[in-house]
Amino acid sequence: MGNFSVKWDTFWEIFFEQGGSNRVLEGLLNTLKIAVLGLILGIIIGTLIATVRVLPKYKVLPRILNGFCSFYVGLFRGTPVVVQLLVGYFVVLPLCGMHFPSLNVCIAIFGLNSAAYVSEIMRGGINSVDIGQMEGGRSVGLSYKTTMLSIIIPQAIKNILPTLGNEFIALIKETSVVSFVGASDLFVAFNYIGSNSYDFIVPYLVMAIIYIVLVIFISLLVKLMERKLQKSDRRN
Repeated sequence: MGNFSVKWDTFWEIFFEQGGSNRVLEGLLNTLKIAVLGLILGIIIGTLIATVRVLPKYKVLPRILNGFCSFYVGLFRGTPVVVQLLVGYFVVLPLCGMHFPSLNVCIAIFGLNSAAYVSEIMRGGINSVDIGQMEGGRSVGLSYKTTMLSIIIPQAIKNILPTLGNEFIALIKETSVVSFVGASDLFVAFNYIGSNSYDFIVPYLVMAIIYIVLVIFISLLVKLMERKLQKSDRRN
């Protein structure tokens, strides 16, 4: 117990006196930026992909687009996100003669990765909406696009909200690999503290607690949103 107390004192000394707190705050903000912006990007692209994949396939263009979307989903679901980061940052960008800050690259890659999963989630949500909703929208003169955006997708989002919450939690945890391309996150921050104290027990324990708190907070937020949506459904 006394040995752990010494480790704890060393951790707090580095945390407060050697800039550890600033690194942790920066890492936490970067983790949230990557996860939040990645999820937003994933929802936007994923919804577009899901919409394409549920289109009627009696014309050539929808079949071509569906094939492209299927390839995209298979590519990003079939490779680890760390491989996508490495290929995107060290292969694709140099070949294209471009350079972007590592944080921006991480947001883009995580967004593209999330889009593949969100598209399948959203496709299931769209298919769960009663077909009569689409027929009702078309019968009152709405176009397929307007019916999908105004009637079908909002109902689908209500159905898949818990699953989107799980996707957000997965993104939070997966950000621990962004150090492979030089981005700073919670893992990098606590790894710095551990390297300077020559002991990783306390830093990694505190890091695990922060991740758990984030996950609990997200879970509670999703439950709160579900309750509000259920109340609005009962009023209607």
